[in-house]
Amino acid sequence: MGPPTTEMLHDKAVGLDLRPLDEVAGILGAAQLEAARSVLRVGPALADGARAMAETLRGGGRLYYVGAGSSGLMAAADAQELGGTFGIPETRVRILMAGGQPTSAAMPGGTEDEAFGLDTGLAELTAQDTLIAVAASGATPYTLEAVRIAKARGARVIALANNPGSPLLEAADIPVALETPPEVISGSTRLGAATAQKIALNCMSTLMGVAIGAVHDGMMVNVVADNTKLRARAASMVARIAETDAAAAEAALVATGGAVKAAALVAVGAASPEAARAQLEASNDHLRGALAALGRQEK
Repeated sequence: MGPPTTEMLHDKAVGLDLRPLDEVAGILGAAQLEAARSVLRVGPALADGARAMAETLRGGGRLYYVGAGSSGLMAAADAQELGGTFGIPETRVRILMAGGQPTSAAMPGGTEDEAFGLDTGLAELTAQDTLIAVAASGATPYTLEAVRIAKARGARVIALANNPGSPLLEAADIPVALETPPEVISGSTRLGAATAQKIALNCMSTLMGVAIGAVHDGMMVNVVADNTKLRARAASMVARIAETDAAAAEAALVATGGAVKAAALVAVGAASPEAARAQLEASNDHLRGALAALGRQEK
């Protein structure tokens, strides 16, 4: 068997260092676009992963993101944005990265060959939880050991890797095989492989957001409005959904403590913030159903 795709030489690699830098830039950009296209082929797998993540959150479980090196950074970036975008409490999301999350520009490579920290990091993992494992090679020892522990505990495993048929994908309940081409810089998976991982993770977590009712007409209605920009966005969303003016939207947000969905219902005609929250609970936290219950017909 030949080397994994992520270790092969790109067809334009020979003489790369002799080319003008602007020409190399074009080669790198084209390779990134080709890697990104791999995500178009895994839509069903991403949807399956999103459903599993949504079921985990609805059932009171946690999402564990695990990876090493560049793959770990992509996993951590997705995990850290779930709170602000979709209102998921930080206690429901865990990040495990080989060697720990970097606090400087140093990121030693040897840590990916060890399982150090997994016993502690996965100590509370149960069958209610879902583990999202990311490794370009699909054979990183740290990530594979995390998957082994998760499977032994009965947790669901979603895996993203860039080498089809790799051990990580074989072990997963929901494998996402991102078939990216060889890297322009052989083995440097921070390039095309990481680009595809970033896109795939963003898509999967956004699909999850749709499934849990955090998205309405393309608006992030579970947003945590904790700065000036986001408070303005929250007011704009409430005004748009409720078809009201800025003053009424802001008043509704004040009444609901900044909760966009409840504020939209108050602005539409819910008797109180408590009634709005009850309507949301009855509609499984989906704003569209709660609006319908108040007699608001979609256009």
